[in-house]
Amino acid sequence: MNNGKICVSVCAETAGEFQKKIGIGEINADFIELRFDCLNESEIEKIFELPSSKKTELFTFRPKEQGGKRSLSEQDRLKFWSLWKTDNLWVDFELDLYQTIINAAFTRKLTICSHHDFNCTPKNLAEIYEKLSATKADVMKIAVQANDATDGLALIKLLERAKSENRDLIPIAMGESGVWTRILGLSRGAFMTFAALDEESATAPGQLTAQEMIDVYRVKELDETSEIYGLVAGSISHSVSPQMHNETFKFHKMNAIYVPFAVKNLEEFIRRMVNPKTCEIDWNFRGFSITIPHKIEIMKHLDFVDETARKIGAVNTVKIEGDKLLGFNTDADGFVEPLKNAYGDLNGARVAVFGAGGAARACVYALQRENANVTVFARNSEKAKSLAADFGVEIQDLQFQIEPLKNFDVVVNATPLGMKKGGLENETPATAEQLKGVGLVYDLVYNPFETRFMREAASVFAPTIGGLAMLVAQAAAQQKIWTGKDAPVKEMSAAALGKLQS
Repeated sequence: MNNGKICVSVCAETAGEFQKKIGIGEINADFIELRFDCLNESEIEKIFELPSSKKTELFTFRPKEQGGKRSLSEQDRLKFWSLWKTDNLWVDFELDLYQTIINAAFTRKLTICSHHDFNCTPKNLAEIYEKLSATKADVMKIAVQANDATDGLALIKLLERAKSENRDLIPIAMGESGVWTRILGLSRGAFMTFAALDEESATAPGQLTAQEMIDVYRVKELDETSEIYGLVAGSISHSVSPQMHNETFKFHKMNAIYVPFAVKNLEEFIRRMVNPKTCEIDWNFRGFSITIPHKIEIMKHLDFVDETARKIGAVNTVKIEGDKLLGFNTDADGFVEPLKNAYGDLNGARVAVFGAGGAARACVYALQRENANVTVFARNSEKAKSLAADFGVEIQDLQFQIEPLKNFDVVVNATPLGMKKGGLENETPATAEQLKGVGLVYDLVYNPFETRFMREAASVFAPTIGGLAMLVAQAAAQQKIWTGKDAPVKEMSAAALGKLQS
């Protein structure tokens, strides 16, 4: 457990909508941030007529350049703050206005002095910290844009400094790459973290909902001894892995958390945040899932790679044991388990696999291990040649119109076609006409839950398996590697499905 607070930011154009959102936000909040810069100018004075929130209120009136919703001159801001005569308010003043405001009227307010940078994580954070500290505000806040996961390290180091100086700090790395600081900040002594009312109401880049912060990441239950696991990926926005793995930790009553890390520079991330020999942060990092685009590159950073991962040529699971990084691949077992459950014995089965990337390689490896006859359909000739050389499978070029697939017992989509992200949701590797007579269709895409490929198959009465089955199976195998515990597959599936359908 920790002593940090969750502040739900409320933004609305009218006083009535403001009050409605405050009521909803109170459910999960310790603080309610009232973003007055969102209000239409004619609505501001109506706020005086509304009842106060049941939770502690934080007043904010931020100009556009500081993340506010409209342009405000210094005079506009001073005029706004002059409206509030009540003492003992929590107020958030930007650093550029702080001294003017305090000297003018606000000597008895509870103050947060903040600095925002929506472009980058500046190199002079220590200097910014010192300026904030010199104001003697009750709490300091630094919110900067993170363009890679490692950008958040500077903020965590400032948090350690603030603790040593007995100062309260809210450190936030904004954007997808900074999400981890929002989740882990409270466990490391941050005064507060900010959350959105719902997915459509975020007031800053990378802001999670309050319900996610509490139900999925349990941010107020964590401390510096919590075991940390994570997802390392180029993009984390559509992943349901946090829902699955955190449901497992909750099921086993473990003091552990699974956190998403959006990583561009893998070498820097491993050196600065993972490898126990060079890590710049003192935390209990135990392992991580790794996916597109890092599953191959990660191998050169590992001390050990298991046989399955070596033969596939990709790692999707890393365990940190002592000062060693151990690599595994659970995709092959995760792929074949649902297939055998649905189809039965694969010995001699004729299987078509679309794709030649890492997922396709795991499929081919698993299918050959089960003595299936595999044909690969691929557009990328270089990847296809590599796959053919490594596994000795027949390759068909997808640049040309494929013939009907009725001679195959199983057809597998191991391409990104059909994925929700990337504008591929309406794409399919094969049409209903081509899938007539196929015994089973298996789509590794899990978001959306039902892809166009699956709908094409269902229209000609071909049985289907969706990607969620593989996702859960490979994640359960990851849990066994990391913790030695059997994963609650039913609960993991429900958590993932809940996210997909939300």
